[in-house]
Amino acid sequence: MTTSFLSQILKEIKPLDERAMAKARARQDMLTKPRGSLGRLEELSIKMAGITGKEIPRIEQKAIVTMAGDHGVIAEGVSAYPQEVTAQMVYNFLRGGAGINVLARHIGARVVVIDMGVAANLESHPSLVSKKIA
Repeated sequence: MTTSFLSQILKEIKPLDERAMAKARARQDMLTKPRGSLGRLEELSIKMAGITGKEIPRIEQKAIVTMAGDHGVIAEGVSAYPQEVTAQMVYNFLRGGAGINVLARHIGARVVVIDMGVAANLESHPSLVSKKIA
């Protein structure tokens, strides 16, 4: 990414639309639930209204990004599962067989897995991004 490209992107970022946020907040407060009971999700939906300028924002290109990696905890003998399970879980995500895939299909999102350091050489897949840091 070039500096000029980043500068252009940053110039396109506008201030939050306070009116849309107020409408979204009022809508949240009218829903059948205790005020604030959705916690961070409510805050995010209100902020998305401010970003998009719409009380009920529509996000057309959605993705659920999961970052996967192994760590030294397995060596301590406290993990419930062997290290090989990490790669198996990644492949399950990529095949569409995990719970997150059900949610993704429900909202029309794609699932992307970032390999941050899985202790296996994962086969190439269109939805797998290799960014091993360890």
